[in-house]
Amino acid sequence: MPVKRITSSDVAQAAGVSRATVSFVLNDKPGMRITEETRRRVLEAARELDYRPHASARSLAAGRSDVVLLAIPDLPIGAGISRFVEELATALAAYGLTLVTHLGAAHGRSLPDVCAAVDASVVVGFSSFDQDTVQALHRAGADLVLPSEPEGASPMRHLGRLQAEHLISRGHRRLGYALPGHPAFRQMADERLRGATDACVRAGLEPPVALTVHLEIASAAQAITGWREHAVTGVCAFNDETALAVLAGLHEHGLAIPAGMAVVGADDIPTARLAAPPLTTVCWDLHDVARHRAETIVTSLAGASHASSSADASTNPHVVQRSST
Repeated sequence: MPVKRITSSDVAQAAGVSRATVSFVLNDKPGMRITEETRRRVLEAARELDYRPHASARSLAAGRSDVVLLAIPDLPIGAGISRFVEELATALAAYGLTLVTHLGAAHGRSLPDVCAAVDASVVVGFSSFDQDTVQALHRAGADLVLPSEPEGASPMRHLGRLQAEHLISRGHRRLGYALPGHPAFRQMADERLRGATDACVRAGLEPPVALTVHLEIASAAQAITGWREHAVTGVCAFNDETALAVLAGLHEHGLAIPAGMAVVGADDIPTARLAAPPLTTVCWDLHDVARHRAETIVTSLAGASHASSSADASTNPHVVQRSST
């Protein structure tokens, strides 16, 4: 038989007090005259009964729930996304908030439906939601939706710009760009390519030669042939997985790295440092990014303003220099 859920009535009966007194004690209501003996009896009873307040009861007492809903877009979940989820969950837990994730790739209930079902007070996205979605999330009960409007500068474009600037600073005057084969990455890849193009234009160079590289040696080797026809000496890859494919393609051609062609990836996945040669990459400090996002959530819920994440230098991407460049 299923075990009966312990309620505040059970705690009140065990402690010999009213349910209101249990609520005052467990929610630490200010201004209530509760004797220390009564407080001790309530806390002791709750501990012995292993009582956990129901989410709706906590929400009623606090004026909002402690649930933060993270909307993960329809993308393959790699090492970078997994690490960010872990870091954000840890950062939010320090403030008593619980992270729940919703996978866009699941194609099940809509995000507003999930928001209402889990009683989320906050909904966080990897990029800005359109205004219709923002309004639907607020109607579903969310007090805060982040980011709720487009930021001044695209972080994806900034990352691509850093990749190209790094190669240009090392003397490369003709760049290539390795687009991912997976179509779900295309929008993000286009933003990173725009950033690389911006860097080339500012340096007086031609835009990067963009070719698609599937995670197969034959595809990468074909791209290497195309880049060599355009005298490309440095390649920005959409991410580290794509960069590793490029390295494999260079090996297939028997080209020395970086003498034959320098390669810079993105995201700094764990295997990047194990590549032959170790892969130069551009990445964010995900611990700092998650900490900053948690602080933004907490201060916003408290009604205080918080600087945009784009203004915080600790959350900007940076180059990790290794032997591939």
